[in-house]
Amino acid sequence: MKTKLQYLILFAVLFTLSCKAQVTGPDYLDSLKQELQVKWPNNRTINLVFHGHSVPTGYTTKGVLDRMHSYPLQTLKAVNDHYPYSVVNSITTSIGGEQAEQGAKRMQDVFTHKPDVIFIDYALNDRGIGLERAKVAWELMIKQVLEQDIKLILLTPTPDLREDTTSEDTQLAMHSAQIRELAAKYKIGLVDSYALFKNLAVKTDLEGFMSQNNHINQKGHQLVSQLIFETYFNFKQ
Repeated sequence: MKTKLQYLILFAVLFTLSCKAQVTGPDYLDSLKQELQVKWPNNRTINLVFHGHSVPTGYTTKGVLDRMHSYPLQTLKAVNDHYPYSVVNSITTSIGGEQAEQGAKRMQDVFTHKPDVIFIDYALNDRGIGLERAKVAWELMIKQVLEQDIKLILLTPTPDLREDTTSEDTQLAMHSAQIRELAAKYKIGLVDSYALFKNLAVKTDLEGFMSQNNHINQKGHQLVSQLIFETYFNFKQ
């Protein structure tokens, strides 16, 4: 039997997915989902690359990492379980403490991994450079990826408990709005992590999903990976 919290999580994921349809639909990765079903010897290795800061890297608290439960690797497990004939790599080019301007300088390193999909997650740290500089850096990364004809999915930030996640006036809320606008402008993918946690925050305390103020814990990473999978990899849409 599902607990009350599990029902809240399910509701938050489904509500966030319904909002997501306004940007790009679940068909954004349809060609890739077809490839994930190809059997040996005609299949190929598919690379999911996650570019960003400490959260996709798997940092928890006091410099300790939990790589195996980070959302890039939990996404890999979900895809692997759903597509049993697939050969998939989850590659992180993320660096703890980095913001989007620094990440934009490293895009050529990202391309060396021959990604089929790139996920970008920098907004949590972009508060340090502000909205205007962050927008310039994100657009630079977006344009570079699209020039390579690679599928691109932007992530809004995960929470910081020092901000009110339910408010529309916080720095993270404003960065989230900017990322949504960029996804719509360039007609690319969006995983709205911030909306998911905002929906949860209305009903429950977010501390249970955090390892420290600005880092999600294993449960938090599971929520993000679930949202990624349900939005773009699940054929049951």
